[in-house]
Amino acid sequence: MGVKDTAQTKAEPNNKLSDESVPSSKGKEGSADQAASQEQDDSGASLDVIFEILKNSRRREVLHFLRERGEQVSLGELAEHVAAIENETTTDALTSSERKRVYVGLYQCHLPKMDDIGVVDFNQDRGHITLTEKADDFEKYLNRSEEQEEGRQWYQYYVAVSVLGAMVLAASVAFSLPGSMVLGLFSLVVGVAGACSVYHWSVEREEANSE
Repeated sequence: MGVKDTAQTKAEPNNKLSDESVPSSKGKEGSADQAASQEQDDSGASLDVIFEILKNSRRREVLHFLRERGEQVSLGELAEHVAAIENETTTDALTSSERKRVYVGLYQCHLPKMDDIGVVDFNQDRGHITLTEKADDFEKYLNRSEEQEEGRQWYQYYVAVSVLGAMVLAASVAFSLPGSMVLGLFSLVVGVAGACSVYHWSVEREEANSE
């Protein structure tokens, strides 16, 4: 064996050792991804998740009811409560179809989704629902008084339009206004009432489609 061959033989183990001693970049990335995932799990629900849950009125009612009860509830009881609110009636006056529609929607869609993100604990076999500690992340975004106020505003708008119409009628009689002016004022009142009705209908339709 010559001097050149001997030098090459000695160099090969050093090269092999050098390759094995370099840490895998894939291993570093995997560790970083695991750490980031763990940090996200411990930080609570993200705003995207919170808004995704709260954008639906039925899921908001679920959180309200569970918060008020403060204990485990049955799916049947929850469905009756939500159905009564949606149909603006009492639980005793609900029809079987109204109960079933909400029951199926909660069982198949809303509660599993809420269970997946951890805001409720939904036992599908037993039909039991419990609010979890993660629901605290949703509390400051869940303001029932604001929602009720928004619901009352529609009635206020219609009352205001009715009062305006009565004022136009009274003014036309008291001041003997020309017919063309009275017709124009009434057209304005009817236009405002129609615009409110169309907008109200579009909002309710959008909420119904989101369910």
